[in-house]
Amino acid sequence: MNRVVLVTLDGLGVGALPDADRYGDAGADTLGHLLSACPQIRLPNLQRMGLGNLHPAGKLAPCPQPQACFGRMAERSAGKDTTTGHWELAGLIQNRPLPTFPHGFPPEIIAAFRRETGLVPLGNVAASGTEILVRLGEEHLRSGRPIVYTSVDSVFQIAAHEDVIPPERLYEICRIARRILDPYRVGRVIARPFVGESADNFRRTSRRHDFSLPPLAPTLLDHLVDQGLDVVGVGKIGDIFSGRGLTISLASRDNRDGMEKILDAFSSMRQGLVFANLVDFDMLYGHRRDPVGFARALEEFDGWLPRIKAVMGERDLLMLTADHGCDPTAPGSDHTREYVPLLVWSPSMASGRDLGERASFADVAATLGEIFGCQGPGAGASFLRQLALGSQGGSN
Repeated sequence: MNRVVLVTLDGLGVGALPDADRYGDAGADTLGHLLSACPQIRLPNLQRMGLGNLHPAGKLAPCPQPQACFGRMAERSAGKDTTTGHWELAGLIQNRPLPTFPHGFPPEIIAAFRRETGLVPLGNVAASGTEILVRLGEEHLRSGRPIVYTSVDSVFQIAAHEDVIPPERLYEICRIARRILDPYRVGRVIARPFVGESADNFRRTSRRHDFSLPPLAPTLLDHLVDQGLDVVGVGKIGDIFSGRGLTISLASRDNRDGMEKILDAFSSMRQGLVFANLVDFDMLYGHRRDPVGFARALEEFDGWLPRIKAVMGERDLLMLTADHGCDPTAPGSDHTREYVPLLVWSPSMASGRDLGERASFADVAATLGEIFGCQGPGAGASFLRQLALGSQGGSN
């Protein structure tokens, strides 16, 4: 294969993993519950590819002759966060979860933040992004103190009004926090700029920026770049991998912008990988427990699929998956520990095959390593030989 497009539909789980109860997620099923809550949803392109075939709940009718190879993957790493899921897709397994801080950050971290930034933060609590602005946004406007908070993920988030702490200054503060937090293995430091005049109309802006813990070992992306291949990250990929293993990083404002950037990156590439994250499913709808919004976003992605398939040649491959679940019907606002979908399509496929239940997200990395003829991290099992490649006449 010459070119591969790997798209992470952030948060689109397809059923609880066997150990989900250890994470408080027994019975989670992002796709199944989404289909139940929004029976009017129409996903004709994903259905033809085999999305209904891989989901055992049967709420989306299986296709008798699916266009794509289909399966589902279990997360082998400990955890259910964005960083861990994406690192595993790239072949890096985490045997212990990244730390979380449900009661706020310990005094030594806050003391180091105050010392190195000269700022006294507000908050230091676990809260949702919208809730924290209602609680502390007006006090921030009065005092100029940044709002520090966390969530159920391994994140240190800093919210600031753009007129009080401009985004570039906020990014500088986040870089300082990133250095402080590296020894603690905190997954991400996130800049959360917002605007508005009062708690009634505060809203976060698109100038969010993530500062991630660098991968703890080389990933498949590093190996691909070392081999001289193009590796383009779209959306949060550059942040999640701290820019490592990428030749180009293209930030995106939202899913729609991300899909356009995928097309642009793919069209200009001769050989290599486009690795994209579409975050709206998770950030705007999963965490906010909005199944209707999630369904509409999935329908928009479904409508985009024919555009990427139309520009792919016989030696190109499309992979669709996710990094974790984010069940919009579950209590709270946490990610959910779930299987993720695996749909793999090429114009050279006459029809799809069942890839079964994969033991690790790292099977994606092993397959990409075999496709591009490079030695990857060694985790996972390639499914390249199971793909129905080489038969002409695949349907778009």
